[in-house]
Formats: sequence, C-alpha cells, structure tokens
Amino acid sequence: MAEAQDRRGALHLSSMITVTIDSPRPDLGPDWDDLLARAEPNVFMNPAALLAAVATGFAAIRVLLAWDEGGGGRKLVGIWALRLRQFAPLWPAVLDALPFNYAFVSSPVVDPAYADAVIAAFFAAIERSALPKILNLPSLDAEGPVFAAMLMSLARRGTEPLVLSKHSRPYVTRESGVKRTGSTRKKLRQDWNRLSALGTVEIVNDRTPAGVQQAFEAFLALEKASWKGERGTALLSQETDAAFVRRLIHDLAGRQAASVAELRVNGEVVAAQVLMYCAGTAYTWKTAFDAAYGRYSPGALLVDKITDELLASPDIKAVNSCAAESSFMGQLWSGRRAMADVLIDIGPGKSLGYRIEALRLTGYQRLRDLRDRLRHRQAPPSKPKKAA
Repeated sequence: MAEAQDRRGALHLSSMITVTIDSPRPDLGPDWDDLLARAEPNVFMNPAALLAAVATGFAAIRVLLAWDEGGGGRKLVGIWALRLRQFAPLWPAVLDALPFNYAFVSSPVVDPAYADAVIAAFFAAIERSALPKILNLPSLDAEGPVFAAMLMSLARRGTEPLVLSKHSRPYVTRESGVKRTGSTRKKLRQDWNRLSALGTVEIVNDRTPAGVQQAFEAFLALEKASWKGERGTALLSQETDAAFVRRLIHDLAGRQAASVAELRVNGEVVAAQVLMYCAGTAYTWKTAFDAAYGRYSPGALLVDKITDELLASPDIKAVNSCAAESSFMGQLWSGRRAMADVLIDIGPGKSLGYRIEALRLTGYQRLRDLRDRLRHRQAPPSKPKKAA
C-alpha cells in the first residue's frame, strides 16, 4: 500500500477506497452535497466553514477525504477536518477534531455504507502521514454508525481510547423531544403574554444572504452589550474572532446554511438566535438577548418559537442545541443526544506526548466537574410545595 502524504498525498487501502490529506478546498461543494444525501450531517465539517477558518487565519486545518474509486467513477464517502493544535511551546502537537473554536461536533461525515472501511482508512492515513498521532475528539456524537465504527476500528488496532467524559446534549426531532406540558411550558406562555402586552411581537428568520448579514450584526451588538461583553468573551471582544465569525456566517448564508432568527418587540430586536443548517438538521449555534427584557425570558421564548417553526418545515428533521444539558435548552427540550469526549493515540503504544495531553485534559475535566458541583451547591433551594 502506498503511504499517505501530508499534502495532496494518497493512501490506497484497497482498490476501492483512497484517502487524501489536504488543506480545505473550494471545489468540494458538489461532492459535499452529494455525501450529505447519504450521511449523518455535521455542519462544522462544511467546506465553506473550513475555508472561512483558513482564509482568516483562525485555524490550521487538515482535511481527510475518503473516495470510493470503484464503479468507474470517483465518489466522496467521508470527510474529517482536523485542527493542528499545540497547547503551549514544547507541548506535544495534537489533532483536534473540532476544526475551529466555536465548533460543537467533532464527528466525521461518512457514508454509512462505508463506515467501517472509511474510519479504518482515516486512522491508517493519520498513522502513515507526518501529522501528529494524538487525536482529541471532544463533543463526539456517540450515536449512529460512525461512533460504532470508530470503536470497532480501534479495537482491531489494539488501541484503547481514553473516554474523558460521557454526557448528553439537548436535541429534538419532529417526533419527540419538545416539552409540551409542565411548569416550564406554563412559564413560557406567561412570559409570551406579558411580552405581547408591550406591543407587536414577531419572530423573523430572513434566510436571504443580505438579511442574514444584517441580523448577524444585530446579534453581535446584543452579545457585546451583554455580560459576555463585560467579561471579554463576546465575539466582538477579539478582532480575530470577529473577522472569522463574520466570514463564517457570510459564507454559510451564501449556501443557505445559516440564518439569524430574531424576536422583535415593536420592531426592536430583543433576542437573536444564530442558526446553522446541514442536511435536515438545524443547529442553535449562538444566542443573545437584551438584558432590559430579561424578565420576559426572551432568549428562551425565541428558541421555543423557532424550534416549532423549524420542525414544521419539510426541510428540518432535528434540532441540535450545541449546548450542555444544564443549559436553558435542556429545560425546554426533553430530547437528548449522547455525546463523548475521547482521546486517542494512533501511534504504537502510548507515547509520552499522549500521556501529557491525557494528564492535561483529565485535570481540566476534574476542574470543570468541581466547578459544576460548587455551582449546584450555591444554587438557592427550591421552595417546598404546600401540603394539599
């Protein structure tokens, strides 16, 4: 078998499957669309998003492409974008499967009919290339054929992955997942009625490129004016981040893969929800709202209304929250999607670099768990219900 090259090289694992490793390419649009007709989606692997990250210098990305060379043609059957990352000087280099900051799913997009062969080919291509052999897979979708193919391929290689955490993500489908009764639903109705008493309330989700750009600037301004702006974590707080996300939304909107839903009161935007789209799945990427309307829960109202609107569309089958189970979307939705954070060493044995990265990530995970426990303890106790 020919060894994989780090740039435009090819690893021929069989007479049918070929893997190439390259920078993001602008000519992948038609192949990407064809693959999405057969595969589980991941909007963060969209070539337009990857090109935006590279064009703005936001991330160094290598793209693994799996091609089926049989049948007299060439068909894309898998894509996996990996970011080259180094935590600090002299620290081991790592391949991060979240291709850029603000990505929330690290799973490759693979034709399920080729899942076992493609995943094995991806791992072999990394092993034979000049790329780092340490793979960090945070926010990996733990459902579906791709995750199962990963575990099977690693078992065949004699590689034991380090599972850093298993968790759930709020997730809804047309069939289930939205809470229709209970205290949360009652509060949403009350908040909507109180907000409606202020004047004309409407939900706007303009999908035209010009409309998306205008709405996204309104979102950025809302976020900057919020507590995120005060803490310096808003997207506009860093020039590099702002340049990237503007290019990201612009390019995705040009492919009908992004929009910004707005909650307006008397024409004023009081909440904005950035949405991304990929093959029947919508992603609630970022939310911002005007703190002056905080008593009406505008962010939750917007997500609740836009969820119903999306699922009523013939093009949307599911909505991925891109959020933790403890988020407000976890209160709105009962549906969940299993996720996992995994670390892998593709090379022989467990390298020193892998052990160092494992120590860093496990330490970070323990600090996060401690933080969550402290927050839970500091939360005010719920009031006891009165006896009947």
